[in-house]
Amino acid sequence: MIRAAQFKSIVVLTGAGISAESGIKTFRDNNGLWENQRFEDVATPEAFATDADLVHRFYNQRRMQLIREAQPNAAHIALANFERSLANTHASKFTLITQNVDDLHERAGCQSVVHMHGELLKIRCSNSGEVFECREAINSQVCCECCKQPGLLRPHIVWFGETPFFMEIIERALQDCDLFVAVGTSAQVYPAAGFMHLAKSCGAATVELNLASTTSSHLFDHSLLGPATQTVTKFFETGLDQKFF
Repeated sequence: MIRAAQFKSIVVLTGAGISAESGIKTFRDNNGLWENQRFEDVATPEAFATDADLVHRFYNQRRMQLIREAQPNAAHIALANFERSLANTHASKFTLITQNVDDLHERAGCQSVVHMHGELLKIRCSNSGEVFECREAINSQVCCECCKQPGLLRPHIVWFGETPFFMEIIERALQDCDLFVAVGTSAQVYPAAGFMHLAKSCGAATVELNLASTTSSHLFDHSLLGPATQTVTKFFETGLDQKFF
């Protein structure tokens, strides 16, 4: 296990690559489609205003896949075990930021997950902003619990053109951390693409754990390439030579 005592605050950012081995499709296919849909048709406020039922069907399908088919993998479990070890020893502060909307980190046992892009198993009232758990298919005719009106519920997802959640919390964590680890993310989509730069500018050591190198790999202090189930386990559980840092 990495020597947590070396660090006072550890921030981990996870992207689609950590859930890919659990059967969750990565953000976009090679043909530019998002799970066979143009993102403009299912992942923008304008799309929801144009055809709410199409958007709901898309997220209903993803929700059912998550519930029925996906399970946490070794990478999720390694991070949960690492978080648990820190909690038991009070060695370091740990912040897990995820770009993913699945609940696989929580199912693996992570206690404090910052979902910057929202959560697939939640819906939100467009009027009041109140958030509700959701594990079933919904449509535009379902009434909101708080407003008792149909047509107000939307997926609790950050769509294109919307501001990610918890940005103040995330920025403070990045400014305070002395170790930043990016797992399974392309580091090309902002604001997440800028997280490493902010952490590094504040003095943090930076590590990339990714399936393959990206255009930003050379900017990290250290990079381990391979499937997340291997690299995350190696880094957080089996230990690395002290000279790594």
